[in-house]
Amino acid sequence: MKFRDGMWLTSEEFTVQYAEEVYTATPREDGKAVSLLCPTRKIFSRGDTLNLATLNVEIEAQFDGVMSVEVTHFAGARRLGPDFDLFPDGRPENVGSVKKGEKSTTIVSGGISATVSSDPHSFDIKFHATDGSKNLTSLLNRSVGLAYNPAITTPKEVEDLTNHKHYVFTQTELSVGESIHGLGERFGAWNKIGQNVEVWNEDGGTSSEQAYKNVSFWLSSRGYGVFIDTPDKIDLEIGSERCCRLQTAVESQRLKWYIIYGPTPKEVLTKYSILTGKPGTLPAWSYGLWLSTSFTTSYDEKTVTHFVETMKSSKIPVEVFHFDCFWLRAFHWTDFVWDPEFFPDPGGQISRMKSAGLVNHISVWTNPYVGQASPIFQFAAEKGYLLKKTNGDVWQWDLWQTGMGIVDFTNPEACTWFVGCLETLLDLGIDTIKTDFGERIPTKNVVWHDKSIDPSRMHNYYAFIYNKLVYETLQKRYGKNEGVLFARTACAGTQRFPLCWGGDCESTPAALGESLRGGLSLGLASFASWSCDIGGFEGKPPPWIYKRWVAFGLLCTHSRLHGSNSYRVPWLVDDSSTELENCTDVLRHWVQFKRRLMPYLYSQAIESIENGWPTSVRALALEFPEDPTAWLVDREFMVGSQILAAPVFEEDGSSEFYLPPGVWYNFWNNEKLEGGRWYKKKFGFLECPLFVREGTILVLGQAEGEGGFSYNWLGSGGEVRLYGVKEGNKADLVDSQGHGKGVLEVAGNGELKDLGSLEGEWKVTSVSG
Repeated sequence: MKFRDGMWLTSEEFTVQYAEEVYTATPREDGKAVSLLCPTRKIFSRGDTLNLATLNVEIEAQFDGVMSVEVTHFAGARRLGPDFDLFPDGRPENVGSVKKGEKSTTIVSGGISATVSSDPHSFDIKFHATDGSKNLTSLLNRSVGLAYNPAITTPKEVEDLTNHKHYVFTQTELSVGESIHGLGERFGAWNKIGQNVEVWNEDGGTSSEQAYKNVSFWLSSRGYGVFIDTPDKIDLEIGSERCCRLQTAVESQRLKWYIIYGPTPKEVLTKYSILTGKPGTLPAWSYGLWLSTSFTTSYDEKTVTHFVETMKSSKIPVEVFHFDCFWLRAFHWTDFVWDPEFFPDPGGQISRMKSAGLVNHISVWTNPYVGQASPIFQFAAEKGYLLKKTNGDVWQWDLWQTGMGIVDFTNPEACTWFVGCLETLLDLGIDTIKTDFGERIPTKNVVWHDKSIDPSRMHNYYAFIYNKLVYETLQKRYGKNEGVLFARTACAGTQRFPLCWGGDCESTPAALGESLRGGLSLGLASFASWSCDIGGFEGKPPPWIYKRWVAFGLLCTHSRLHGSNSYRVPWLVDDSSTELENCTDVLRHWVQFKRRLMPYLYSQAIESIENGWPTSVRALALEFPEDPTAWLVDREFMVGSQILAAPVFEEDGSSEFYLPPGVWYNFWNNEKLEGGRWYKKKFGFLECPLFVREGTILVLGQAEGEGGFSYNWLGSGGEVRLYGVKEGNKADLVDSQGHGKGVLEVAGNGELKDLGSLEGEWKVTSVSG
C-alpha cells in the first residue's frame, strides 16, 4: 500500500507520522542491543515532547552476521500468536556488542554492524559490513513510521480504533542497480523491483500476483537479506512507492525484521536457515518419477493397473504412483474412506502393484478440510475439531467442498484424531502424502481452540502446522529421513517438511516459464527440493509442450506427471505416436538420464540441505553473485553448483540462453563454450541447454537397472567425466543413504588419483572440448 501521494504529499486515505529524530540511544545492560526513542517531530524544547507519538526502535545483535530491528508504537499491545518457530536447531552464540561514541552509536553482530548517527535532530541508521568493506542499506529521513487508515481528524479518535487500521512501516534504502528476489514462490518477474507484493497465502494458480507459498524473506543482490518476523499479512512496496526504498508495512503496533549479511548470497541463505530451520532430507527413491491419476479424470483400479503396466512395458520405471482426490467419494473430502465403487480393495491393490514390481511407493491426496456430506463432519464438529466462528458455530462455506469445515490444528485432540486417520492410510501401504490446500484460512469472525491465536496471524502459519503434523507422522512411521510430503502451501520454516510443488499451472510455454520463476524464488527461502506439474495442470498439453516440460521436470529434484482433466501418461498425449522422439521415447530418455545423474544430484542435494540452499532449481545468482547478468536471468537455472540447464520454450526447439563467465562444456556433444555471453541454438526433444562448468568431476551412474532411484550407484559402475579439470578439483561421493563415501580428486597430471569408493566397472572420460 502507498502511504504517500508522490514524493511530497501524504495520501488522503492515511494519517502518517514519521520518526523524525533519534532523541536517545540507550544500550541494553547486556551490551547486545540498543533502544532508540524516536519522536514523530523534532524536539527543540521541552514543550515539543508533549502531544506526539513516539516510536521505539530496538536494534539487537543475534548471531554472527545477523541482527534484528523492532519498531514499536504502543508497547502495551498484547503479543498474540502464533509466532515462527525460530532457531529450531539451537541459537548460535551471540557475539554482539554496543559501542557508543560522540558522533554515533554502533551495534556490532559479528560481520554486520548498524551505526546510528548522533547528529542533532536527525534519523540516520546505516547497516554495513563491520570491516567497512560494504554499505548494505539504511534507514534515513522519514523511513520509519506509523499510519492510520482512514485518516484521523483529531488524536482523540485513537481512543477507539474499531473503525481504523493502524500500521507500522519501515523503508530501507535501495542502492543504484540493486535487485530484490524471493518472498516465496512467486510467478511474476524474478526481480521484484517496481512491484507491490502482499505476503498472504492464496489459492490463485501460477498466473497472477497471488502465491501459494508466501515467505517473508527477501534477498538483495548486494549480499544481504531481510526476514520479516511475522506470519501476519505483510505489504511491501519494492521501489514502487519511492523508487529508492523498499517499504515494509504491517497492520500492527509492532514490526520486527532480521537483516542477514553473507557476504555471499549462499552464506545469507545458510544463516537464514539457521534462523528458520534447515530443509529436511529426502530419501533417494523420492527423486524418481511420480505418476498421478490426474484430478477429475475417470479412473479405477483397472485404469491405474493399465497405466503402471504400460509404463513398465515401455521401460519407464514409476517410482511413486499417486492417487489424487477421487480415491475418496464425491462430496466426502476429506474423510479418509476409499470409494468402494472404484477401489473395493485398496490395500490389496497397493500390495499387488508393489509385489508385481509395477511401482515402488504409493502416494495419496488429502487436505485439511471436511465436507459436511460425510458423517466425519458431524463427528469432528461435535468433538470440537473444526474451526469455529466467534458465536460458536462451525465456520463453513461452499467453496471447494459443500459445507466445508477446517480442521483446527491448535486443538491437540484434533491433531491426535487427524494423525489416526493418516495412520489408517499408512497401514494400507501408503508411503507418502500429498498435502493439498491449506491456503484458504479465514481471518474474520473466527476463533481458534488456542485462544492466544490472532486469526490474521494464523492465515499463513496454518501451512506450517498442517505440514508439520503430516510430515512428523510419516517420519514416525518410516524414519527421520524417510518422510515425504508433496505440499502446495508453505510459509517461513516449512522448508523443514519437504517437499513442495508449484501448484496449478496451465499447459502453455508461458506457464512453464511461470513455474520456473516460482521455483527460483522459492529456492531463495532455503527450500532445497521442489517440483511442478509436468505438462501443466490445466488443459491438455500439445505433445511438444509435454516433451519440453518432461525435460525440465526431470531436471528438478522431484518429478511428477500430473494434470487436471486429462491424463499425463505419454501415449495418450500424442495418440501413441511411433515417430522419432515421440512422447513415450522422450519420457523414457529423461527418466533414464535423471537416474544416471543421481550420484551427482544426490550429492548436491545433501550439501544443499546441510547449508540451506536450493538444489534444483537454483538461481544462477547464487553461484555467480559478481555477475550482474546472473541477477537478471530467470529463464534458466543451476542443477547444483556445476550444471546449468534451461527449458526450451519454442516449438521449433530454438533457445536463447546465457552462460556466466568461465568455460562451459555442452553435456551432449562436449562442445567448449566461453561464458559471459548469450547463445542461440536449436535442440531436439532428447536434449535441452545443459552445460557443465570447467573443473567438474561428474559421476554418472547406470541409466537402467534394478533398484529404482535408490540403487547402489557407487557400486554399480558407470562413467566419470573430467571437464577441463586441473590439480585439486574434487567431487564428493555420497551413497543412496546420504552417507559420505570419500572424495574423488585430480592429481598433478590431470588424472584422478584413484576411484576411491567406486566399485564395479567405471569409464573415465576427459572432456577438453
